[in-house]
Amino acid sequence: MTEQTSPRPTVLRIAMNGITGRMGYRQHLLRSILPLRDSGLVLEDGTKVAIEPILVGRNEEKVRELAKLHNVDEWTTDLDSVINDPSVDVIFDASMTSLRAATLKKAMAAGKHIYTEKPTAETLEEAIELARIGRDAGVTAGVVHDKLYLPGLVKLRRLVDEGFFGRILSIRGEFGYWVFEGDIQPAQRPSWNYRKEDGGGMTTDMFCHWNYVLEGIIGQVKSVNAKTATHIPARWDEAGNEYKATADDAAYGIFDLETPSGDAVVGQINSSWAVRVYRDELVEFQVDGTHGSAVAGLRKCVSQQRGNTPKPVWNPDLPVTEAFREQWAEVPANADLDNGFKLQWEEFLRDVIAGREHRFGLLSAARGVQLAELGLQSSAERRTLDIPEIAL
Repeated sequence: MTEQTSPRPTVLRIAMNGITGRMGYRQHLLRSILPLRDSGLVLEDGTKVAIEPILVGRNEEKVRELAKLHNVDEWTTDLDSVINDPSVDVIFDASMTSLRAATLKKAMAAGKHIYTEKPTAETLEEAIELARIGRDAGVTAGVVHDKLYLPGLVKLRRLVDEGFFGRILSIRGEFGYWVFEGDIQPAQRPSWNYRKEDGGGMTTDMFCHWNYVLEGIIGQVKSVNAKTATHIPARWDEAGNEYKATADDAAYGIFDLETPSGDAVVGQINSSWAVRVYRDELVEFQVDGTHGSAVAGLRKCVSQQRGNTPKPVWNPDLPVTEAFREQWAEVPANADLDNGFKLQWEEFLRDVIAGREHRFGLLSAARGVQLAELGLQSSAERRTLDIPEIAL
């Protein structure tokens, strides 16, 4: 699509579907759109555009309460009405995965710009179809790639761009925490996450994230070898009823990567909702290269240069005396790094106003769905699978 030449809008009306959920409410409404409503969206030339949210959800009582709590004038339980409302500019979706593709198709068919959580669809075929529809509709489509905007990964990407690592050898990720079963203590995640028939599962959920993280930090993902597991076979839902967990709650993946310069890199990411945390953050990535290494979490990033690397000696007969964590230096931000969700919202909305493509669109999302699909297939067939390129 080419940048628009028509007059810029002075107001963007955004229908937000799924804001009664944890991510939709906290990260997208509370921490992103409401602050933008209060401040206005500042464009590249310094002018401002007003932001007007419209809250959308299936639970009338919850949506009404949120609208009242945050002084939002418009809310509805009728998603189709806002999709077909000519005054609405953007449809945002953070609802259940199983409902998402149909919502996005309707919105783009109505000429609406879309911004959406992941995965965009339950199958690769449907995700590719969405990318084709978006291309043909000429709308601006954005997919949440929040982790690339987080301070820790911004610093990590900067080290890559500066050549800090030399030749990159590997990237290792650890993600997860203990999600309570729900019998004694309430679960921190919704029950549908653990039902395959409702679109749940660790691989489906997180491999979409890992694809764009690996692409954004290292390069193209060329193959996957995964092992999935359902470690907790029974859980309790929001009403206190026991149910069978039919989806995987952990996924262990090994990925062959290729940098833009053609170097081979080994990736490894463990993802689990049945693990207890012994690290500084809930997710951490370590990149090792010939000239240095770095470890990044959501906010913090530390590094160790080749010249400052100590020379440990393996001796199991003596206690460890080296304070390994103290041998790393913190990477400074050197900038004011705002909330990552809000930063991507701002970038996406500027692209909407300019009439240009968003850099993280539906094709990127399709590659994430593809990696999840192949990860599940790899685990089922117990083999490494190559990842073919997607063509629209």
